[in-house]
Order: sequence, then C-alpha cells, then structure tokens
Amino acid sequence: MTDWKSNASKPVMDEGLQYHIRCKEGDIAKYVLLPGDPDRVDMIAEEWNEPRKIANYREHRTFSGKTGEVDISACSTGAGGGSTASAFEELAALGGETFIRVGTTAALQEHISPGDLIISSGAVRHDGTSQFYVDDRYPASAHYEVTAALVEAAEQLGHTYHVGVSCSTASWYCGQGRTGFKGYEQSFFKDKVSDLNKAGVLNFEMEAATIFTLAGLYNLKAGSVCTVVANRIKDEFTYGGVEKSVQTANLAVQILAEWEKVRKERNKKYWFPSIGKKELVEE
Repeated sequence: MTDWKSNASKPVMDEGLQYHIRCKEGDIAKYVLLPGDPDRVDMIAEEWNEPRKIANYREHRTFSGKTGEVDISACSTGAGGGSTASAFEELAALGGETFIRVGTTAALQEHISPGDLIISSGAVRHDGTSQFYVDDRYPASAHYEVTAALVEAAEQLGHTYHVGVSCSTASWYCGQGRTGFKGYEQSFFKDKVSDLNKAGVLNFEMEAATIFTLAGLYNLKAGSVCTVVANRIKDEFTYGGVEKSVQTANLAVQILAEWEKVRKERNKKYWFPSIGKKELVEE
C-alpha cells in the first residue's frame, strides 16, 4: 500500500492497519513473543500449531498461531529501543497483554557460558528510548509472574539458566564498550564492562529495558529470555543454542495460560453479595 491518508498524531492505515507492524484488530494474541531478528519469528512459529504469517514490513515480521492450545503471536522488533517501542505500542493497541523478549546476549559474568540462558529480572536503562517515556529513576522490571514461568519452563526443559539484571544498550559497538570505526573510543567506554561486572549485572542486550518500562507504565506484563552467545569477560563468542530461548518462551506461555486457568477456576469458589463481603461458597 503506497498511497493513503491519516491524521499525523496517530497514523492508522486503511482497514485499521497499524503503521509500523501492518497488523490489524484480530491479528494479535494476548501472548506475544518479541525476537529482534525477523528470521527468528519463523524459528519460533515452527514449534506452533497452525502458524500463519500476518505481516512482513520493515524490521517487523509477524506470525500468529497456537503453542499447545494457547493463542500466541510473535513480532520481530529489530535491534534497539526505538523500533522495539514502535512495535510494542502497536501490538498493545491490538490486544497484546503479555510480552516475552526472545533473543541472544553477551554475558558479563565469568561463570556464564555460551549456550546458557539468561532470564532478566530487570534491566539497566541505557536503551536510549525508555528515558523519553518516564523519569530515569523509574525501574525497568520484568513481571514476577512471567519471570517465574520462564524459570519453570527452563527447569522443565533442563536448560542451564541464570536470573538477574541485564543492561540494555542503544548501541552494539560503543554502547557495549567496544571501539567504533577505526578504533574510535572515549574514555568512558573502557570501564563499562568491568563496572557492570562489579555491579553484578549479568549481560548486555538491547531491548529488555524498553519492553519492561513500557509494560510497567501500561499495566501489562513482560519478561525476557536470551541465549548467551558471548562472554565479554573471557572474550569468547560462540553463536548457537538460540532454539533454547525459543523453546523456553513458547513453553512459558503455556505455563502462564495454565496458571491463569487455575486462578479462574479457584475464583469460581467465591461470590460477592451486595454487602461487598467476600464469602466462600462450598462445593
């Protein structure tokens, strides 16, 4: 679609298509996986029942289907906070409620090896995007329930995992303490890895802080699971094992849906009379 008109404050295309992700009402499930790489959407959807391609525009490739019996979607965010925020905003507008980042990452602690998983409980906000939504002191925290489901999924699958704080950066090169073109660097680059290591931060990645901050502000749920492909302390890079984070995220969605089902069944035991007092109804 090359020619269309809309207002500029909130552009929406014909048939209600969202501007960046090119999806409309009914396309997106309440559970949404967020890989950075568009090709990873296909890897995720290969594990589903009834996968169907919804859209493919810019860096945003979107599929929907079922993991087990649970409706699910996946939309690639591209690298970094800016494109991630655009996708998140539009996915939330279409009914996304629980978001799980599925990616790759570089460890900042010596004991974490390539192939391990890192489940982020929170993120240092160096993402360059969340700062434009709320004060810098607002925490980028994963939702406890999503984190617990990811841990449970990793346990069931037998994957080695670590839980802790990540650092989301706006730049893969200088923002993560690497030199730029022709060795360009500033003095503050040099200590970034060691400073974060001493602070107990587990890893570098680029999207979690944006996702966690927006989810917190909008009363939605979010988590993150990433496969380690590098260790910056030991200067190792071994790409592989991405399927572990994909498997863990897909299973976590099934676990979350089951927990929600159990809660609903439990709540059926209660009723609320007009006086407002909760009383237990015996079965």
